[in-house]
Amino acid sequence: MSPEPPLRGLRVLEFLGLGPGPFAGMLLADLGADVLAVARPGSPRPALAENRPVVELDLKTADGRAEALRLTDRADVLTEAFRPGVMERLGLGPKAVRERNPGLVYARMTGWGQDGPLTARAGHDINYIGITGALHHAARQGQVPTPTANLLGDFGGGGMYLVVSVLAALHRRNSGGEGEELDVAVTDGTVYLTAMLHEYRSRGTWSDIAGSNRLDTGAPYYDVYACADGRHVAIGALEAPFFAELARLLDLDPGWAGKREDPAGWPELRRDIERALLRRTRDEWAAAAEGTDACLTPVLDLAEAAAHPHIRTRGTLVPAPAGQRGWRPALPGLGAGPPRTADDGLGRWSSPGP
Repeated sequence: MSPEPPLRGLRVLEFLGLGPGPFAGMLLADLGADVLAVARPGSPRPALAENRPVVELDLKTADGRAEALRLTDRADVLTEAFRPGVMERLGLGPKAVRERNPGLVYARMTGWGQDGPLTARAGHDINYIGITGALHHAARQGQVPTPTANLLGDFGGGGMYLVVSVLAALHRRNSGGEGEELDVAVTDGTVYLTAMLHEYRSRGTWSDIAGSNRLDTGAPYYDVYACADGRHVAIGALEAPFFAELARLLDLDPGWAGKREDPAGWPELRRDIERALLRRTRDEWAAAAEGTDACLTPVLDLAEAAAHPHIRTRGTLVPAPAGQRGWRPALPGLGAGPPRTADDGLGRWSSPGP
């Protein structure tokens, strides 16, 4: 018997935005919360909002605002991702709402935060990670940094940070406290993600020269390489035993095991790895690495990832909702159960609030 979803019974009112807000709403819903999303009438549903009901409210009208306020009375959590000041101008700011519902956790998701020199500026993931130092190191030495879609800022530093903040506030409230207002910013969360790099830098073991460190493609045994068919493998043989396995797999000179840590030899070692990998195709190398600790894996596209035996066995990708092609992520390891449909839970918002 599957365990009950951990957030079952929690009511979350989400004012739909883009990027990190819907990602957090998706995660909370998949964890069992009753998430009701509010959208502008006629607006297209943004990505990541398929697993929860949506009610359309015109917040520029008195009736729309009154209905929104009624819904806040029934919520445990409110999330919004508008620019600072928008909710206040609508009469839905944290002061007005929490006067009616003191136990409410009011979570504000923005790129720059509710204060600071950049708070009124427009921006997106690429801008937020740009000022944190994170984007700088997404580059090989001497080359232009490459954005990793919007996974790092919007979802890692934003949506995940929002969910963690909400759960911490709920724990505090349920331990005898009250609700509170949360100022969650993508920049803050992304800076937090760079904690290890700052610690390494303070020790003198991390350079500000992108692509010169062990984890940012500086080390040849932690990088992506082309194979004979033009596709790629990822190598992460950081520790000595794993590098020894890699050297055996690629038939490298065994002498590299004793000098692989010397950056002076990295260019030559990189050339040896490059030449070795061009002898076989990506899938041939992936098959050869199975059952070893060489830390060599294929670089798969999204369609291929869904078919990978490990992903399939763990059930972390499931078919997309009816009418859509492809797959969507699930959370079986967190007791979340199968992804919910968009119609689940809407009726529960008609009953009295907590």
